[in-house]
Amino acid sequence: MSEPKLIEIHNASIWRGKTHVFDKLTLSIDQHERVAILGPNGSGKTTLLKTINRELYPVVAKNAWIKILGRENWNVWDLRKHIGVVSHDLHNRYTETTTALEVVVSGFHSSIGVHGILAELVSKEQLRCAMETLAMLGIASLRDTPLESMSTGQQRRCLLGRALVHQPDTLILDEPTSGLDFAASFDYLDRIRQLSASGHNIVLVTHHLNEIPPEVERVVLLRDGKVVADGDKASLLTSDSLSDVYDTSIRVIERDGYFLAYPGQANCKT
Repeated sequence: MSEPKLIEIHNASIWRGKTHVFDKLTLSIDQHERVAILGPNGSGKTTLLKTINRELYPVVAKNAWIKILGRENWNVWDLRKHIGVVSHDLHNRYTETTTALEVVVSGFHSSIGVHGILAELVSKEQLRCAMETLAMLGIASLRDTPLESMSTGQQRRCLLGRALVHQPDTLILDEPTSGLDFAASFDYLDRIRQLSASGHNIVLVTHHLNEIPPEVERVVLLRDGKVVADGDKASLLTSDSLSDVYDTSIRVIERDGYFLAYPGQANCKT
């Protein structure tokens, strides 16, 4: 019996508020794949992420479904044991007084922090696992430091720790280097490469080519709520395809497994 797909979307109609973002969307991602979902602002990337994360649900219709690991219905706490999510939206939902340890521990409860009654539910085992995760990410010394006293890169590592504390097989990363300077971006991307090398499935949602590490082999291009291309990275990250998706002239350069975009028309490799 074959293993279930990581994500299977079939004929799904998805609304975000009053906006009909996807109509009859079909997309599947196998387990053990490393995939980048790429597209301009307004293409549907955030809606797709929220759907995979079970924050949004498709319209109920015949012959339409969204399955995660072969199941249409999940308890969100159980799902977090399989899929960890890091997003800019999630980052912004934390108060600046939340400490690094509280951010990571909140991953066990799918919450924003562990205040009030949740604090009473935190176990010694959860604290131990959270501290091990902080240490793995090189920020154990920040356990009691509030987010407001950290750099953006350190804050983002706390969010990565929140996603990893369950030791999930899959990480979904939404524009992971947004707001980071060069040094923090390089450090964060290197950590993603290490996680990929250790066997984690990676689904990367972005509109920046330089965020796509060499280990990602498949690219899905979105535009206006539609999958306009889906295939191997080298075939799709070209000047022609990206100029069409972004509706502007783009020149693509590939270097050391990374793809970089510049204004222009010529497609070249160096």
